[in-house]
Amino acid sequence: MRLDQSSPVFRRTIVPWYDSETACLLTLIFLFLVFLFGMAGISVANEIEEYREHLWVPVLMVVMSAGVIVSITIRLINRYLIYRSERRES
Repeated sequence: MRLDQSSPVFRRTIVPWYDSETACLLTLIFLFLVFLFGMAGISVANEIEEYREHLWVPVLMVVMSAGVIVSITIRLINRYLIYRSERRES
């Protein structure tokens, strides 16, 4: 991440817009909906015999969305802990 060069004393990291808290939270909401959609797809594919050969598609959706959800959640927790420790020091 780049440093803010405008103030030589207080240098804060510049967070890109796609890595901001708002963008991360919106992504989490969207991925949670994808996760639920994938779970519904798994349920339907298990109920209907002809769809069982395509069960890998909703499973892949669930696994990939869960992986990104975990990744973004860890990133937000780390960011919060760093912010919290910086506030205690000052």
